[in-house]
Amino acid sequence: MTGRGSARSAVAVIRVQQIHTLDLPELAPYRTLRRPLEHQQQGIFVAEGTKVVERLLESKFAVINALMPEKWLVQFEPLLRARPEPEITVYVAEKELVEQLVGFPMFQGVLAIGRIPVPETLDSVLAKSTPPRLFVAIDALTNAENVGTIVRNSMAFGAQALLVGETCCSPFLRRAVRSSMGAIFQLPVVEVNDLAAALRELARRGFRTVAAHPHATDRPLPKADFKGDCCIVFGSEGYGIRPEVLEACTDAAAIPMQGGVDSLNVCAAAAVFLYEVARQRGLWAVSAASPATGPDTEQDHQF
Repeated sequence: MTGRGSARSAVAVIRVQQIHTLDLPELAPYRTLRRPLEHQQQGIFVAEGTKVVERLLESKFAVINALMPEKWLVQFEPLLRARPEPEITVYVAEKELVEQLVGFPMFQGVLAIGRIPVPETLDSVLAKSTPPRLFVAIDALTNAENVGTIVRNSMAFGAQALLVGETCCSPFLRRAVRSSMGAIFQLPVVEVNDLAAALRELARRGFRTVAAHPHATDRPLPKADFKGDCCIVFGSEGYGIRPEVLEACTDAAAIPMQGGVDSLNVCAAAAVFLYEVARQRGLWAVSAASPATGPDTEQDHQF
């Protein structure tokens, strides 16, 4: 496929390279999937699975290269050729060789390397969003899969930005990107050095900053008002929201529960909170004409 698109400047050239050795320097990001700090330092992330790679190729994120068994190349060729990069290298190898390279079994063996975008700021996401705004903030979440699922929930229910606190893991870790099912390519991310200060700044600009807090029994979720600009804050499952962050919130709300259960998994809690925001804002009246088409899952490994 090399060079077939060179006659049209708007079509990317796909440079296919068959892999016969695992020692190529260009394959280093795939050899270091278990060393995410190296990827962050290089400003790159890994997309894994056919749907996530497909959504990366459809996005505005820069794509560095891809790795896949040859049978997937035909499916991805139109998306690869539509990319803005003048040339993209696709490394082709049997799935067994891909698994040997990355160090664990895979269902599809499809991966790609993207570049982490320039970070957003509070000012930039405020400028790009329209009232009533809905932001989500996460505090002290260190499980990448939880972070990715919250990204996916946020996009599903109309959030316009994600604030990632200084004690959270990056939403661009491989497991987070995979769990988001590519939603991370659409949701603006603000990585803040002081989440409490960022929440106070939002409050100064007219936001209600609402802590999702299981002990806020005097304010059950259905009675909270989400019709204006708001930012909902979620904390870790083990310890919840840190005291200094909780103090910076203007309000708190709790999900009413029965049967002696006092808390939910943070991803489930986020979905419940965000559904309530969408309900109060009449989101379903707008989106009823285009319902979800079915399950959106990948079956790749759980490593």
